[in-house]
Amino acid sequence: MNLFLKELPNMNWNYPTTIWFGNSRINDLHIACNELNIKRPLIVTDPFLAKLPMVNEILENLRKKNLNINIFSNIKPNPVGSNVIEGVKFYNLNNCDGVIAIGGGSGLDSGKGIAFMADQNRPLWDFEDIGDYWKRAKSEVIKPIIAVPTTAGTGSETGRASVFINEEKFEKKIIFHPKMLPSIVILDPVLTLNLPKELTAATGMDALAHNLEAFCSPNFHPMAEGIGIEGLRIIKENLQKVFNNGNDLKARGYMLVASSMGSTAFQKGLGAIHSLSHPVNAIYDTHHGLTNAIFMPYVLLKNKEFIEEKIILLSKYLGLNNHSFQSFIDWILEIRTGLKIPNTTKEINVDPNDFKKLSKMALEDPSSATNPLKLSEEDFLQLYKDSYFGKL
Repeated sequence: MNLFLKELPNMNWNYPTTIWFGNSRINDLHIACNELNIKRPLIVTDPFLAKLPMVNEILENLRKKNLNINIFSNIKPNPVGSNVIEGVKFYNLNNCDGVIAIGGGSGLDSGKGIAFMADQNRPLWDFEDIGDYWKRAKSEVIKPIIAVPTTAGTGSETGRASVFINEEKFEKKIIFHPKMLPSIVILDPVLTLNLPKELTAATGMDALAHNLEAFCSPNFHPMAEGIGIEGLRIIKENLQKVFNNGNDLKARGYMLVASSMGSTAFQKGLGAIHSLSHPVNAIYDTHHGLTNAIFMPYVLLKNKEFIEEKIILLSKYLGLNNHSFQSFIDWILEIRTGLKIPNTTKEINVDPNDFKKLSKMALEDPSSATNPLKLSEEDFLQLYKDSYFGKL
């Protein structure tokens, strides 16, 4: 039975937030502003997108609706704390009253961070995702957020957190608050059509990692687990399609949905794929989805004893030829090859001399807490070695 619809309909969803999905739904952006009473929005995006006709068209359409628009784009691919601080100053200087975050993870995370920090009195790092640090924030002053993803990977549009590099410590930090969740999300596949093949691959593997680690997490959250397993099926059916044909609008739409599903699912937790990736991203400024893809099979094998039964069930649901743990590993390796993803961190110039430092950082990463197997610093060191030399 074909579980996919013949055409992509327009739908409005409300889990975990309001989502407007469909081709050319970006034309409803002014309606979203009206619903949230935003009259002077700050568009937050990355420098590359800011120069594209797509963003200029969005700006012009909003101005035609008598909205007073400002744009902030001084954001790194792996955004740093100072990007948020500068954005907050720009937001307040221009008397903005809400944020429209457009882009991939950097634009979405930065936009959410700016909306969150605009009227806070404490430093950004005081709200790291540790215990109940989020309660330190003045929640009543957090600004409304509209999220418009242009990549299908990070899923930040359905997340209550953002990730920034602390420049002083060269560490990725998760900043969390429930009200960082965007109020309205616009998922428009048309906006992803010009995404380069290599970014289509890396962001798609990021979405795969989110859904997969959420599914494997030992935490009890059946709703999130169900979302994760279906997100994986959607990715299996569509990621290679959009890589091979970037103009496949239907597959682009499904990948956007799978990305949002991944972020929704990882309420259940992540794991060592992300623990290994975050330090490498912070020190080497690598693409997060790319490093997730590299580390994925090594972590799966490390966790095998604790996830094998679940992976066998997953292989059945995905319709793999053989319903086994090995068949799932083979599928991951096959899709990496098909997307031209490197097999090792050696290929992205990670320095083995940094392994000990990276291992300590990985152990301290919050994602480690929900890995199926409790890992030590030595375990992380071995995983960095395995992924460097390609030992599977």
